[in-house]
Amino acid sequence: MPTLVSHPDEVKVVSRRFGLGAEAIDKYIELDGYKAVQKAIEQGPEWIVNEMKASGLRGRGGAGFPTGMKWSFVPKVSEKPKYVLVNGDESEPGTCKDHVIFLHDPHAVIEGTMIAGLAIGAKMGFIYLRGEYRYLLKIVEKAVADAYAKGILGKNIFGKEGVDFDIITQTGAGAYEVGEESALMESLEGKRGVPRIKPPFPAVVGLYGGPTVINNAETIANAPHILLMGGEAYAKLGSERNGGTRLFGISGHVERPGVYELPMGYSLRKAIYEVAGGIKDGKQLKAVVPGGSSCPVLKADEIDVGLDFDQMGKAGTMLGSGGIVVLDETVSIVEFALRTIRFYQHESCGWCIPCREGTDWLKKTLTRFHAGGGNKKDIDNIQYLAENMMGRTFCPLGDAAAMPTLGFIKKFRSEFEEYLAGARVEHPLIQIQPVGEPELAGAH
Repeated sequence: MPTLVSHPDEVKVVSRRFGLGAEAIDKYIELDGYKAVQKAIEQGPEWIVNEMKASGLRGRGGAGFPTGMKWSFVPKVSEKPKYVLVNGDESEPGTCKDHVIFLHDPHAVIEGTMIAGLAIGAKMGFIYLRGEYRYLLKIVEKAVADAYAKGILGKNIFGKEGVDFDIITQTGAGAYEVGEESALMESLEGKRGVPRIKPPFPAVVGLYGGPTVINNAETIANAPHILLMGGEAYAKLGSERNGGTRLFGISGHVERPGVYELPMGYSLRKAIYEVAGGIKDGKQLKAVVPGGSSCPVLKADEIDVGLDFDQMGKAGTMLGSGGIVVLDETVSIVEFALRTIRFYQHESCGWCIPCREGTDWLKKTLTRFHAGGGNKKDIDNIQYLAENMMGRTFCPLGDAAAMPTLGFIKKFRSEFEEYLAGARVEHPLIQIQPVGEPELAGAH
């Protein structure tokens, strides 16, 4: 299990119960648990949505869409049942922050799901966990069972006549693709996890054809804290248009890797050099992937930027899912690019041609290039392939593969050219079979 870390610059909101035993329902209640949902029942849906809008909370799964606005899109009247779906399919390489929420504070996810349900008029929620998180499923299922036992879930919750809410847990089958919201709904309905064509959007036609709100686990876990402290107070913790705090998983070549809760807009440089203790073993920083593997890389001289959606966008990258991967001077960008595209090629659902064929050709070209069979034209071809994937796929997976690839080529083109000239890294990140030899089974 991960060791909890801390730093004086942290502002603990969603992580304030971590390490205090809040996975047990009695301790969670002792630490102000389930007070927010009771307040939400008393105040009503409009108040909930207004507080969420005032908070400036934006989706913590990567897209950064305003949460309160998303909830307001759900029609007030519907012939079909409405649903809340918690996306806990945390599969973006470099990202590990939802993991610690489920581990240390599962009841916050349950309470947040109930609050979202009250806001849109839903009586059922689903918590969908990453398939590899089987051990976390036991924790979440126990938390759900304990909530039922105390009358917090089920019929007439908190003794309120006619106020009902149920929660079902589910795990995926190890597919990165189902992190996309429509593929997640397909999976939950028992079908193959491939994306749906939009429109219609989930807020109108979602799970089982009913209006559905889908939010990342961290987004949902923030809701109880927002309602207790007030939307405006939460907003002030962050930067303009980026309210509150965020869990950042800092990994790679740093002295103190871990998950830290920092205010939105916090300096990336400080996050690396102060919060995470700087580059490991006194080496030099080479590059940073600022928000999970799908985000374009930043060079060492580009890290004076704030960790929020808008500032990252202006810097030509994304805040993504909060996974900050730090690379030191020993890393070969050629190998790192290959490692990245191997993942996306393996995880492509294959439904649309630009992604299925594009990721495959990128992988083949980079594999040959890395193994010593490349030529200078390959560098242009890699860029050409990635550019022609952008914006041409049914879901963002194609873009997620293309964006980092373009970043590697544009910012480290000279390294690719030097690689052709014979420059090789001494300690490779991955082992690649020589040209002409088949890949080993299970190499992905």
